[in-house]
Amino acid sequence: MLRELCRLHTNLEEDDIRILENISNILPLIADLVRADVFIDCLTRDPNIAIVVAEAKPRNSQSMYKYSVVGQLALQKNEPAALRTLQIGVSTRDLKAITQENITVKQNVVPIKNKSNETIGALIMEQDATEVVNQNKQMQMLAETAEQLTETLFSLTDNEHALTYHLNDAIVMFNEEGRAIYANPVAEELYNKLGYKDRIVGMHFENLVLDGSSIDKIITENFFNIGEVNVGKLTFQVKYLVKRKKKKLDGFIMLIRDITEVKEKEKELILKSVAIREIHHRVKNNLQTIASLLRLQSRRIQDENAKKSFNESINRILSISVTHEILAQNGVDEVDIKTIISKIAESTLNYSLSPNENIKVFINGDSFNIDSDKATSIALVVNEILQNSLEHAFEGKEDGKIEVTIKKGIMYSTISIVDNGKGFDINKVRNGSLGLSIVKSIVNDKLFGHFNIESNEFGTKILFDFKNE
Repeated sequence: MLRELCRLHTNLEEDDIRILENISNILPLIADLVRADVFIDCLTRDPNIAIVVAEAKPRNSQSMYKYSVVGQLALQKNEPAALRTLQIGVSTRDLKAITQENITVKQNVVPIKNKSNETIGALIMEQDATEVVNQNKQMQMLAETAEQLTETLFSLTDNEHALTYHLNDAIVMFNEEGRAIYANPVAEELYNKLGYKDRIVGMHFENLVLDGSSIDKIITENFFNIGEVNVGKLTFQVKYLVKRKKKKLDGFIMLIRDITEVKEKEKELILKSVAIREIHHRVKNNLQTIASLLRLQSRRIQDENAKKSFNESINRILSISVTHEILAQNGVDEVDIKTIISKIAESTLNYSLSPNENIKVFINGDSFNIDSDKATSIALVVNEILQNSLEHAFEGKEDGKIEVTIKKGIMYSTISIVDNGKGFDINKVRNGSLGLSIVKSIVNDKLFGHFNIESNEFGTKILFDFKNE
């Protein structure tokens, strides 16, 4: 396929095509190495349009492509990195592009050159531009096929060593005596950052090792797991691969990834998590203090209507407090909706039921996360509805059931609250009812949803929805 595409769409010579074919043979190993989709593009006879002549998907991680793109065109407006490298023959790093499947990616591109130093193609590595940095040790630097990959890296020609230039990992290759025989530009730059004045090729492993490992240990353990080491303010991940020929040591590779920025972001996230937890904890404590003060005040009130209003306000405050209590435990600014509603139901039952009443609340449906603002609003609405149901729906009854059902939708999600109480005439509900006014206002203004009531002698169903985003 590569040969046919090159002959049909490019001006490449036979020797150039052979070089591309040789590189295409190791493309799957490169894809595994960088854990990304990898391609070879060539300029067509139109210098502003390239064509994909080879591809490889990583076997150890998810590809971003559903279909093959070999034979498809790459345009300047969509893939500026690839076209730039093909046109001027220099590497391009971390430039955004639009794929043939209309996905935004970041491209690292290295030129492929012939013996005359002419650019005949471009090796492209693509990663998801929206990918969140993974902050744990699952960040792998190599494929599982370590032996095969080592053989490949050691057997590269000088021209093909350029393929390692686009990697973000530092690669240093050593012979069996521990002498550095190759270092990619990332490695040179890394050691310059550490203050090395001379080129590292030719240096002994003992002068380059960062994590205290010895050659004997590397040879014995054969294939190290990823380790982390701090050098001053920098943090690196280090991994080794051993090459053997007929069971004899034939050299090894040291791979280093600078994860300083990742670690800094990790620290920021931890600090942010602690700050969020502390804020929610203080809000919860303040709300509970206010509820306690109102409860003390209500005990001095003789008027039953006024006392009832106080108790309703206390319950509303406690429902908000429950939300912040859960958020304080999680340390993030979102919470599971089912957890919130379950806690609200438990709190409302404990506060509103008399000892001789046997009312059960069941929570059913979907579980999904919502942010703290939405959680507070939903908590208030559910608390108000449950409180109203417990107060009015089961008058004259000792047993009853309230069923809360959560359903996640694409744009809007819904919550229905159904009781098997005595029901009521919707037309006779007081328009000025504070509880109903609060509920409608929150659903309309805060949740951007709709509110509906249905009731008859068999019970009441209240349904409201809210916008997911």
